Amino acid sequence: MNAASLPLLAPLTAILYVAPVLAVLAVVVCVHEFGHFIIARWRGVSVKVFSFGMGRELIGFTDRRGTRWRISVAPIGGYVRFLGDADPASATSGEAVAELPPEERAKTLAGQPIWARAAIVAAGPIANFLFAILVFAGLAYFLGETIMQPRVEKILPGSPAEQAGFQKGDLIRSIDGAPISNFAEVIRFVALRPGEKLDFVVERDGREVTLAATPALTAVDMPTGKQRIGRIGLGASTDPKDLMTIYPNPLQAVWLGLEQSGTLISLNAEYVWRLGAGRVTADQLSGPIGITQASHAAASAGLPALLGLAAMLSLSLGLMNLLPVPMLDGGHLLLYAVEAGRGRPLSRRAQEFSLKVGLSIVGALMLFVTLNDLRHLWSA
Repeated sequence: MNAASLPLLAPLTAILYVAPVLAVLAVVVCVHEFGHFIIARWRGVSVKVFSFGMGRELIGFTDRRGTRWRISVAPIGGYVRFLGDADPASATSGEAVAELPPEERAKTLAGQPIWARAAIVAAGPIANFLFAILVFAGLAYFLGETIMQPRVEKILPGSPAEQAGFQKGDLIRSIDGAPISNFAEVIRFVALRPGEKLDFVVERDGREVTLAATPALTAVDMPTGKQRIGRIGLGASTDPKDLMTIYPNPLQAVWLGLEQSGTLISLNAEYVWRLGAGRVTADQLSGPIGITQASHAAASAGLPALLGLAAMLSLSLGLMNLLPVPMLDGGHLLLYAVEAGRGRPLSRRAQEFSLKVGLSIVGALMLFVTLNDLRHLWSA
């Protein structure tokens, strides 16, 4: 390699680093928007634009039903725009809709009954959940599901586990009454509870023993940088007898996909609740930089890891969009619920104000997670 080739390698390296995140985002965003799109088409709503990315169009084409399919300059996010929409957030242009003849007005989102509007809006997050379930099911079916028995092999000196009296060979049966069947469940349960005293029931020499340990807030290396989570200092058994790989049939694989998705949803919901209660830190909230790092790490680990990350991001996107924040899908559903309760929609002025509030909240959240990402980079 000579010095003249270095200027060419830098942009190539950048492209290879960013390519995985663009691929993951493209899939997750398109799944979400396709959920809106397919239910809107089913209801006869005219879809004017289906865009991956935001801002100015780079390339695109118009199909025979008048939908403009486009890739835009900023590959973060995406949207579908219906007939009568004033912007990508599906804010309705009252004047434009009012001027349409009745048969055309019926093709707008605003011209649909409340239940149909709610179905179209909810279809985006639902599509994200279904995608995650199918990906997890596919990975379990083709690669198998590895179960690691919650048996203790390593105990870090001076750790909460050592202080609690854990011994090598202990089989963890439950934590605070929650049954445990996999060592991964121990890690997840403890991670969200730093500083909280936990009661562990372990099986030792054929009898049950109860131990109390308080997870310590610990900085650990994650794909998105250093994060602080709860740890008690236990290591799982590597004995082949404690590792089991099962290969489910298709129905069992779907059930495993549902189970894994449900577990991740409950963990995300619990994290948000504990974050609001001040019981955990915001270290685990990541933005575009963190997602890029995680995508690169997953791509380096192989296609299954990248698919697993896409499924997890799909669940996160679906959950985030269900937050009752104007501009997000959950905000639209909240406005529809208010409309159903009042018997009429909020005034246009009130809706415009709520969208501005929602935009401010989303903008502040994006700024926060980006600063969080930068802090992780600096502390690496």
